[in-house]
Amino acid sequence: MARPLAGLTRRNLARELVAGVTLIAIAIPLNIGYAQIAGLPPTAGLYALIVPTVVYALTVSSRQLVASPDAAAAALVASSIGGLAVAGSTDYATLAMAQAVLCGAMFLLLAVFKLGFLANFLSKPILVGFVGGLALDILVSQIAKMLGVKIDSGGEFVEKLGDLIAGLGTTNPVSLAIAAGSVAVLLLGKRFLRAVPWALVVLLVTTVLVVLLHLDESGVDVLGEVPAGPPALTWPIVDWSTWLLLVPSAIALTMVTTAEGLLVSRSYGEKRGYSTSPNRDLFAFGLGNLAAGASASFAVGSSTSRTAAMDQSGSRTQLPSLVLAVGTLLLLLFGTALLADIPSPAIGAIVGVAILPLLGIADFARLWRLDRFEFAVGAVCFLTTLFVGSIAGIVVAFVLALVNLAKRAANPAIDVLEAGGDPTDSLLAPVARGEVTAPGTIVVRLAAPLFFANGSVFTDAVKRSIRGAEQAGKGPVHHLVVDMEAVTDIDVTGAEAFEALLVWLERERVEVSFSRVRTEARERLDALGLLADRRIFATNRDAIASLAEPPDTVGG
Repeated sequence: MARPLAGLTRRNLARELVAGVTLIAIAIPLNIGYAQIAGLPPTAGLYALIVPTVVYALTVSSRQLVASPDAAAAALVASSIGGLAVAGSTDYATLAMAQAVLCGAMFLLLAVFKLGFLANFLSKPILVGFVGGLALDILVSQIAKMLGVKIDSGGEFVEKLGDLIAGLGTTNPVSLAIAAGSVAVLLLGKRFLRAVPWALVVLLVTTVLVVLLHLDESGVDVLGEVPAGPPALTWPIVDWSTWLLLVPSAIALTMVTTAEGLLVSRSYGEKRGYSTSPNRDLFAFGLGNLAAGASASFAVGSSTSRTAAMDQSGSRTQLPSLVLAVGTLLLLLFGTALLADIPSPAIGAIVGVAILPLLGIADFARLWRLDRFEFAVGAVCFLTTLFVGSIAGIVVAFVLALVNLAKRAANPAIDVLEAGGDPTDSLLAPVARGEVTAPGTIVVRLAAPLFFANGSVFTDAVKRSIRGAEQAGKGPVHHLVVDMEAVTDIDVTGAEAFEALLVWLERERVEVSFSRVRTEARERLDALGLLADRRIFATNRDAIASLAEPPDTVGG
């Protein structure tokens, strides 16, 4: 079990504290924006940085992964709860808390039963498409905020886009100027001086301008009064039917966070030379989300951008997250008056620039170059999420993952070393180097488990190889050696297909043997009744040497 604050020493204490201050500057403005995306008050975003952050930082195995609501999670919250309650209402906030509690429970179940592997079904194309669809939906709302155009941020993408286009004539010039200046500062600053917390600089400068020039009187929306005080511990009270309605969205949030969070955690652990525990990380996500649901916040995930920022700043511990929690608490206790005049166009610019990488433009271009099918998978996920909804998007994502898996599993590599043939002239696939052959003998290697998706493919390949050898004038085939080195498992359907093949081979007077059988596969073959009296050889070479002469009788 990993220690809390593992990696912290006297030598790096000052650096970790400075990184914590940097994290405060990054996280506070973003979380205010993400809370607005989710349809919640700013305090919901700030509360997520206190109790959930502390609980997560003290229980996670990763020394660097930063936990927080992110843009994708905020959009999922808005799209899933928007149809159940009015954004900004008390009922809406209660549902967001209940959703976080469900996420917490699901994370804990994944950790206890070690089911984190389920997130592997969300492949890179699926994640790119799903998150990209959410990001574009968010971007429309943020553009409207930057222009000062009023739209229904809880509506569907097409409705929001239509409202934005229809409202372009009502663009507020001052809001546009604030947004344009903010975007310019954020993009140029990120390019030339990455170490500076430009989001905080933008908030400070634009807020000062609003106060000094009274820009709110010119139609510029501001954040407004933010209640002071720490988060109150509470619990969402909703009926059972409502809990059930929240389950699909909680599953979506849990799976996306699991896939992204575990990947980022592992990659930074490998990069910086420390070990991580996926199940412990899931456990930490579970406790963090339960804490979010009990402290008036919403679902907590992993923040790739903040984790990267902390890594670049030299942080190698969870101390910056604890500094963030303390800093946010002090702000809520003594500094909420400073938040009231933050202009909404500046918040929109900060969130908009932050989510631009999530659109996945570069990723889609790479998929197009490398694999058109994977590109199509990502594109379908993107369009479904964008035009149908986030829950439909995650369902389609899993269906596409299963289709992709089945497509690849149903076409395994099958290597054939044919009777008396030239090793460079295989009927079906390249021949492994170093093997020997003999007249009347074929060695077939299946490079996958034998199961329902590829059983018939394997048997058809064997039949074609035997018929092909005879039609090519290489003489009748008397021996078939099945190389089992890559066969790790056999299911009942695969066994039935193999039994049918054995019946066909007996009619064709072809003897069957096995070589290089794994221990677990041998036990499985025996249990399924496929071994009978058939010979098992240590290597293909041994099998071919033993079967060099045609048999007088057919049998094992």
